[in-house]
Amino acid sequence: MSGELEQILLQLTQPDNAIIQQATAQLKLAFKDPAIIPALCAVMTGSQNPQIRQSAAVMLRMRVKKHWKKISLDHRESLKAVVLQAFQQETEHTVRHSLSQLSAVMVKHETPDRWPALFTLLNQSTKSNNPTDRQVGLLLLSKVVESNPEPFKPHYRQLLQLFGTVLQDLDNPTAMYYCILTLTAMTAYTGTEEMNLMRALIPRLIIALKHLIKADQGQASDAMEVFDELMESEVSIIVPHIAEIVHFCLEVSADTTLTDSLRVKALSCIAFLIRLKSKTVLKQKLLNPILQTVFPVLSAAPPPGEEDPEDEENGDEGDTDNESPKHFAAQVIDTMALHMPPEKLFQQLMPLTQVCLASENPYERKAGLMCMAVLAEGCADHIRTKLLSSMLQTVCQSLSDNNQVVRSAGLFALGQFSEHLQPEVSKYCAELMPLLLGYMSALNQAKIGHITKAFYALENFMENLGSEIEPYLPTLMETMLSALSNAENLKLKELAVSAIGAIANAAKEKLVPYFPPVIESLKGFLTDTRDEMRALQTQALDTLSVLARTIGKDVFSPLAAECVQLGLNLTNAIDDPDLRRCTYVVCLRCSHSNRSPASLPHLTAITTIMLLSLKSTEGVTAHLEEDKTFVLLDDDDDDDDAEGDAILDDEGADTVDPDTAGFSVENAYIDEKEDACDALGEIAFNTGATFQPFLESSFQQVYELRDFPHEDVRRAAFGAMGQFCRAQHKVWQENPTEANHQAMQKLLGVVLPSFLEAVRGERERQVVMGVLEAMNAVLKACQGEALQSPGRLQEISQAIRDVLKKRTVCQDGGGDEADDDEQQAEYDAMLQEFAGEGIPLLASAVPADTFQPHLNELLPLIMNKAKSSCTVADRSFSVGTLGEILQSLVSVSGGRACAGKLSNRLLPVLVAGVRDSDSEVRNNSVFGLGALAQAAGPLVAQDYPMMLSLFSNLLSKEQDRRVIDNLCAALCRMIMSHMEGVPLEQVFPALLACLPLKEDMEENKTVYSCLAMLYSQNPAMVVSQIKPIVSASSHVLGTKDLDPETQNTLVMLLRDVAQRHSQKFEGAVRSLPAEQKMKLTAAVSQS
Repeated sequence: MSGELEQILLQLTQPDNAIIQQATAQLKLAFKDPAIIPALCAVMTGSQNPQIRQSAAVMLRMRVKKHWKKISLDHRESLKAVVLQAFQQETEHTVRHSLSQLSAVMVKHETPDRWPALFTLLNQSTKSNNPTDRQVGLLLLSKVVESNPEPFKPHYRQLLQLFGTVLQDLDNPTAMYYCILTLTAMTAYTGTEEMNLMRALIPRLIIALKHLIKADQGQASDAMEVFDELMESEVSIIVPHIAEIVHFCLEVSADTTLTDSLRVKALSCIAFLIRLKSKTVLKQKLLNPILQTVFPVLSAAPPPGEEDPEDEENGDEGDTDNESPKHFAAQVIDTMALHMPPEKLFQQLMPLTQVCLASENPYERKAGLMCMAVLAEGCADHIRTKLLSSMLQTVCQSLSDNNQVVRSAGLFALGQFSEHLQPEVSKYCAELMPLLLGYMSALNQAKIGHITKAFYALENFMENLGSEIEPYLPTLMETMLSALSNAENLKLKELAVSAIGAIANAAKEKLVPYFPPVIESLKGFLTDTRDEMRALQTQALDTLSVLARTIGKDVFSPLAAECVQLGLNLTNAIDDPDLRRCTYVVCLRCSHSNRSPASLPHLTAITTIMLLSLKSTEGVTAHLEEDKTFVLLDDDDDDDDAEGDAILDDEGADTVDPDTAGFSVENAYIDEKEDACDALGEIAFNTGATFQPFLESSFQQVYELRDFPHEDVRRAAFGAMGQFCRAQHKVWQENPTEANHQAMQKLLGVVLPSFLEAVRGERERQVVMGVLEAMNAVLKACQGEALQSPGRLQEISQAIRDVLKKRTVCQDGGGDEADDDEQQAEYDAMLQEFAGEGIPLLASAVPADTFQPHLNELLPLIMNKAKSSCTVADRSFSVGTLGEILQSLVSVSGGRACAGKLSNRLLPVLVAGVRDSDSEVRNNSVFGLGALAQAAGPLVAQDYPMMLSLFSNLLSKEQDRRVIDNLCAALCRMIMSHMEGVPLEQVFPALLACLPLKEDMEENKTVYSCLAMLYSQNPAMVVSQIKPIVSASSHVLGTKDLDPETQNTLVMLLRDVAQRHSQKFEGAVRSLPAEQKMKLTAAVSQS
């Protein structure tokens, strides 16, 4: 049979389709014969043609991979012997490669201990004196270990000793290459006993890589994955060698004679190290050398006659395929901003940036702007409080630079500032809007690539303007509507549609006059099925979802069902992840805006599509080890053989192909999964009981994504799990049956432990922030119900403590260095803030006595951050959290006694905060003192005189209106909690003189509740001050500044005074300006 088989395989290599088809049919027949295995073995060892030998090896591999259990025992044993024999006698590299892959597939099924001859061969060849034998042995070793690393664990020590020798074989780069690949495969499975051996290899590994770069840059680029793997799975191995690794990577990054992919590998390795071990990088003084290398890469001019990808005319801001060293150099700085204390970073970074900005070379000026742009996210607080005005000035100047490359970078920086430096950046509206509108006036003449960047800046800036956008609304909408109806260029229409979404975010109901033409345009785009409309349709759906959220329910509700239908029609007609993603968001917004969200149309259809998207593995690409020339021969001969499938199940149907080198996931599909999670969670919450039939299947799918490779999807999955808990709690509240209660407890019993596990073990800080946020939302909604399970309160408190002590995995916890440094990256501080927000939520969910022991352990960690040496953000967080905790104690049993016990510890911290130089810290401290008085009441009577004197002092010099508003509220809390302790004849007039509140409108509730209480207890005093009371009331009655309940309380009070003391009341009303007089009279006379 082997002769015929060789003939068939030869025909498959002919350049003639008819011959190939005939040969394929013959081959399928041959595969039905059990003798196919020995026949392929004979061809693999006996054919004179290397291409045929390779084909036979590939086919054997396919056979083994799918049907190992069907191969008879004697065929298996002979195959094991033949493969090794063929491997030893083979001289062609391509055939050896295929043979090593065949062996790798066999090791999957036939573990190494059941194949002693394989070990003997590996031992002999890897230690041979002949360099070619060593290469071949290491090739085989790398393939079999990669395919199944675990069974080799008992031999790891021996292998690591071997690698120590191979890595010094500098004249045999191929052997070193296979050695490094094997090391990479083993890393994730290494135990503590091998750590020291691996650590000792790092210096040799670096030298080996330097030699490999000279020999073969492609192989060197693959081999550098070893650092990623070491950082991913065992970062402690490389910590002692961080300086050497960084210097090696810097050398590679700076060498412009090397390939881009190699330099990118080196730069991304540096970024990864900064992410995992920023403290070590700083401690070992590596920041300056990194910056000195990264800046020249960032400011390099492109080759003559070329442009940087983002400056090309069709370049796209969202272009994720930009794999250039320059792009990754910016990422290194971005990573520093996210993971290092801003003070330390800026000290070394700003001088280099200034030099670039002052340069004659446009690409250096561009680099300075790009650097400022990528700092905005990670160092937002630092820039907002210390550098915003000067940095904005630099960016504005760049917008009139004579070089378009620089202007584009300036627009990008402005967009980044607008996105990350809110609300302060919006205060520069008068300076920035005219500049941006200037760009808009020349829409049709300018290059679309440049216009795209102008739109990016404009959108990000407008989105957060709120009512400040009003004066610009007519000009903006005229420009956008004109682009929608007249522009030839679809890209321009897409930009205008996107900008309308940003305008709607700021203008809200003010956009209603422009709504009809906008909605008509959007509907027109959504019913057009031409392919080139795809990007515009995605944007139209996106903007539709913004309008659903912002324009007001009355305007949008009548259109909700039609909008959902438009989205569903598109997703049925066109298979596009972006269109599906935007349709999910439209459905979610419509579930908000529909007057009775429970009647959300098409719920079944929407949920089905979303669940399919969560299950789908579309967009996940497996990277195969070699070119699959033989895919057409992949034996589908068993399609009609039911037993084939059964056997596959029997073997556990391995989901990862042994030829798979790894996975990558397309961004569009990640975004789709992320948005599907977000939308499902919110729709479940908005639609309540209507969603019940879909809850279990939705939860199952979302729950499985908590381990998804991409962090954005993991974060969204945890968020949706929290929403499902809140949805189930709402259903139980509306219909408190035992079954609903059990369903909620069952869900909480799965979700909260998975949250806690993620807080402890998840590596990505953003995901942990999302988990803490979701857990806080569940605690806030479900309160004590979330803490029914024994030990749950203890576990959540412990998790919060771990984050505050920086002990979790994503904080580089349990690491190698003592962290005595108070300075940290802003995002690390933000993570701790999310954790701290959980403390008041726990305090309000259980009786004070139950929580007191946990609170005692957590308080010092919060109070530590109030020290004057801490950042403003930390001090503000500290006193703010203390205030929220005290506020929570007001409403729980045993809260008063608990607050009384805490007062001696908390008073000094809050009093110092009232004297702080920062207004937000003062504000939170004043609130905290008011909350302490409210919670402890008479128990802190002895401290009232000191607090009143402190407030009196503050009031005499305070300029910040929010602080004054909170001071009024704090005085009211003191009065309501322990009236006897307040000298009202002095305090009450001073309090009224500060009304109406100007900024913190929520505190109106506190102020007017206090007034009502005083009126019931001491009416004469209130009547004696009726003039300022009537004046303050006239500003708030009938406005959004009062909630309905407070409005009602105030109206009742005024009516009663009007009836009993009509003269004084009318006198007070007469002194009002006409408009306020009318408002007040109308409110009081309404029944």
